[in-house]
Amino acid sequence: MACSVDDWQACAGKPWVVGDTMETPIGERWWPHPIWGEGDQAGATNWYRDPEVVARGLAEVQGGKVYSLGHVYDDQMPLFGNRVFAMRIPGGPTGGPFGSNHVIWNDEFLATEIGQVGTQFDGLSHIGVQVGATTDKADMIFYNGFTQADVGGTYGTAALGTEHLHPIVGRGILLDIAAARGVDMMDAGDEITMADVQAALERQGMAEFAFAGGDVVLFHTGWSQLWKVDNERYNSGEPGIGAEVALWLSDEVQAGVVGADVWAVEAVPNPDPACIFCVHQHLLVRHGILLQENMRLDDLIADEAWTFLYMYSPVPIAGATGSIGAPIAVR
Repeated sequence: MACSVDDWQACAGKPWVVGDTMETPIGERWWPHPIWGEGDQAGATNWYRDPEVVARGLAEVQGGKVYSLGHVYDDQMPLFGNRVFAMRIPGGPTGGPFGSNHVIWNDEFLATEIGQVGTQFDGLSHIGVQVGATTDKADMIFYNGFTQADVGGTYGTAALGTEHLHPIVGRGILLDIAAARGVDMMDAGDEITMADVQAALERQGMAEFAFAGGDVVLFHTGWSQLWKVDNERYNSGEPGIGAEVALWLSDEVQAGVVGADVWAVEAVPNPDPACIFCVHQHLLVRHGILLQENMRLDDLIADEAWTFLYMYSPVPIAGATGSIGAPIAVR
């Protein structure tokens, strides 16, 4: 059975079914990328090299109000699994005094998974698919057909690092799914469906809104209310998008970035117990669509700022699997 953008229900829970064959655990082979071509390492950030995509975002600026969409980084924030965030100021001060002016300074030392904590941006070397023998790195496939043999490296990935991504300047669209459902906060495992998307658009007066390639689509679930309030619950699961919305984002919208106020963008646990971060695989691996996680969307919600200029530059750390840093919206 093939999935179609006209039949979301047939695809529910199975974002990997995109054709009539199952060459890999997520369907037909996805490389080379049909738009960006063989060898590309920038994925959907290629959209932001198109002046029309950038101009569409700039056209959203009205009064010039700036919103920071990221959380503060500290050692009290929720962290996935056993990830760590530890910062130290070596010495006190780190250096000096020197010269007749007695200059002194402080430096910081940060030990962390630099692209996978706090408000984080998943790069293209972060998620892949095992398609063959479990010990064969040539059968571990990432975006655009790069293998673990290509990507692997002790001191950073040898391919698909964040240094290959382009700065993101485009139109952002916020969908308040929690409000569309009439709740303050959705529950862990709640799957955002196309019915939710349509309800949010109607509530926001955007029923006829025309999405376009390179748009940044953000989802508000209310889950960030738990940030540093109940970290255990925050990490235990999350509401998020499901298969049909992932297919809509890739096939109809052709989104450049997808983000949410949760730690993985997709519903956890997934309604399909066999689906372990399969929305990540569909968006990142198959389509090169980047993910912005652990976002802080409250200020946009308060102003009912549903469309805006979105800006974010992935930190170009050679060989990094993701990026730290706060995205910005401007209205």
